[in-house]
Amino acid sequence: MSDEIYGIEVESIDGKKQDLSAYRGKVMLIVNTASQCGFTPQYDGLEALWKRLGPRGLVVLGFPCNQFGAQEPGGTEEIATFCRKNHGVTFPLHAKVDVNGPTAHPLYKHLKKAAPGLFGTEGVKWNFTKFLVDKQGQVVDRFAPTTTPEALAPKVEALL
Repeated sequence: MSDEIYGIEVESIDGKKQDLSAYRGKVMLIVNTASQCGFTPQYDGLEALWKRLGPRGLVVLGFPCNQFGAQEPGGTEEIATFCRKNHGVTFPLHAKVDVNGPTAHPLYKHLKKAAPGLFGTEGVKWNFTKFLVDKQGQVVDRFAPTTTPEALAPKVEALL
């Protein structure tokens, strides 16, 4: 069912719970993030994409994760401050989640099943893996950490 994603509850970085139905009718770019990763500069590209395409219906959703090289060790306040101070992040950030294993957040269980990786593997391989969800809640694609936010712009625009 394509709108199944809208019933999934997430927690914002400031502790507010909401389900993803708040983003019904928007294109979502969902990214697992980390503050101490070689891909961390992608926060700048994600913010630029959000500022440029947000008014047209894109929402970028960042989910800090500490499962890869312990590259997100801080608490929520520290993560939020780092992202805002160093990368000017204004797009929605969320509480730290696990993306793999038995404690994986339900959102990531859904995303991985809907858009498996190479050779059908479901596991997220590293920080800054990106999932693109269309306006109807359908997961349409999954992108490797090496795919920059700038490279995603045409794919996002096609869905707007």
